[in-house]
Amino acid sequence: MILFIKLLLAHLLGDFIWQPNSWVANKELKKHKSVYLYIHILLHGVLAAVLAAEINFIPYAVVIAVMHGIVDLIKLNFQKPKTKRTWFIVDQIAHVLILIGIVLLYENKPIPDFWKDNQFWILLTGFLLLTKPTSIFIKTIISIWAPESKNSNQNNSLIAAGNYIGILERLFVFGFILTGHFEAIGFLLAAKSIFRFGDLKEAKDRKLTEYVLIGTLISFGIALLVGLAVQALLLQLL
Repeated sequence: MILFIKLLLAHLLGDFIWQPNSWVANKELKKHKSVYLYIHILLHGVLAAVLAAEINFIPYAVVIAVMHGIVDLIKLNFQKPKTKRTWFIVDQIAHVLILIGIVLLYENKPIPDFWKDNQFWILLTGFLLLTKPTSIFIKTIISIWAPESKNSNQNNSLIAAGNYIGILERLFVFGFILTGHFEAIGFLLAAKSIFRFGDLKEAKDRKLTEYVLIGTLISFGIALLVGLAVQALLLQLL
C-alpha cells in the first residue's frame, strides 16, 4: 500500500503540481510533436523512481512513464472541446489503474478477483442504485406535484444541477452509514436546508417549497434504506 501511495503522490506532482498550464496548452496544440509531452513523460518516470527509492523499481518506473505517455497521447488525439471533461476522467482513471497494476506486479501479488468477491457486488449495486435509477424513481413519484415555475431566475440554474446534487447527497449518506457516522447525515441535511432556505424564501411559492421538501425526504429516505440494507448484507458475510 505504501508503494501505491508513493506512486500516487508522484502522479499528483507530475500531472498537477509541476505541470504548468502552458505545457498543457502546448500538448493540446501540437500533440505528439510537443516537446513538453516528452518532458512530462520523463518527469513521471523520474518521480516514480525517486519516490519508490528502490533500485529494482527503476524498470517499473520506465514502464509507468511509457504507459503514461501512451494514455496521454490517446487523450490528446481523441478529445474534443465538448469531451474534454470525459477524457480527463478517463485519463486519470487509466493512470491510477496502471499504478495499481504496477504495484501488484512489483510486489508479486495476485490481481484481486472481483468477480468472486460478494462484498464488491453488494457495494457496487448499492452505489449504482443511488445514482440515476433513484433519480428517475424520485422524479416519477413527485412529478404529479411538480409546480409551474413563477420565477424566471430559475432558468439561470446549472443544467441538471438538482439531479447531480441529489445523487451526491445520497452517496454521502451511503458512505456515512457504511462508516458509522450517522451524525454526519443530520449535518448534511441541515446544510442543504440552510442553502435551500434562501431560494425558497425568495421564490415565495409554498407549492415549490413542499415539492422540494418531499423530494429531499424521499431522497434521504432511500439513501438510508439502501445504506442500512447494504450494511446488513455486509455484516452477514463477516
